[in-house]
Amino acid sequence: MQERPFCFSIGPLLPYSMSDSNTTDFSNPSTFILLGIPGLEAAHVWISIPFCTMYTIAILGNFTILFIVKMEPSLHGPMYYFLCMLAVTDLVESTSIVPKMLSIFWFNSREIDFSSCLTQLYFIHCFSAMESGIFVAMALDRYVAICNPLRHSTILTNSIVAKIGLAMMLRSSLLALPYPFLVRQWPYCRTNVIPQPYCAHIAVVKLACADIRVSSYYGLFVLFCVLGLDAIFIALSYTQILRAIFSLPTKDARVKTFGTCISHLCAILAFYIPSLFFSLMYRFGQNVPLHFHVLIANVYLLMPPVLNPIIYGVRTKQIRDKLLRLFTHKGT
Repeated sequence: MQERPFCFSIGPLLPYSMSDSNTTDFSNPSTFILLGIPGLEAAHVWISIPFCTMYTIAILGNFTILFIVKMEPSLHGPMYYFLCMLAVTDLVESTSIVPKMLSIFWFNSREIDFSSCLTQLYFIHCFSAMESGIFVAMALDRYVAICNPLRHSTILTNSIVAKIGLAMMLRSSLLALPYPFLVRQWPYCRTNVIPQPYCAHIAVVKLACADIRVSSYYGLFVLFCVLGLDAIFIALSYTQILRAIFSLPTKDARVKTFGTCISHLCAILAFYIPSLFFSLMYRFGQNVPLHFHVLIANVYLLMPPVLNPIIYGVRTKQIRDKLLRLFTHKGT
């Protein structure tokens, strides 16, 4: 019996098996078939409602963040520039997934051609890694603002912020670039059916009739380079931040200073906790039905784009005040 390689990748990892009835003799498919939520096809229209709502909230929320930062000169600073980068990342990531998903739910449009699948796969993994990198940049901003406040404006200049953003973009783009090439090199002679509503790296290479250990090991490497190193850097930053906060002389000063980190911490938790939960469920939830795995994977990808603008809109006073002025038509 051939040993099945253990697979790692950024993004959802879905366990599944295909019946012999789905096998075929093609070597390189021109299209893949996305099943949506396997086993819940009859409820696809109802399932589409919460996902369409989440996508609408993500689009409106992130565009609102971009609009407010652009229109409010007092928000033209490093923290809000990084927030704009996060908003753009969330918009691209959610848009690379949800429209095709809704077309499956509403119109049963399950086919996706090979090149489109590779493009979607690249965008999902690239912008997931980019989001993690932006959280690191935000942690750096909070570290400088709290541990070295007098030099914050001279250290994090607009030029430095732009270079950090470019570095995060290049890192995620280069790390995600091998994924479509790895997918393209394998022969596909079993099936072209992907039991989920989008193309992800491991979900596609599992269909290959070849030894995919290279893909598995590269996924592990990216997982360590992105989520592992980013989490370590964020933890180290907040260790220094907490030391600086606890050294402040009064309780009010400590509470006020820590309050400037709450939005960032909440956004980090909204990104990493679903990832941890999904990883644990994947490893220890073999008896969990496939449709539940797929639903959780979709929520895992859509939750940060939905929650990030809500978190920053509610917790950031400058953004909240600007929103209130917009809704009450009180200009300043």
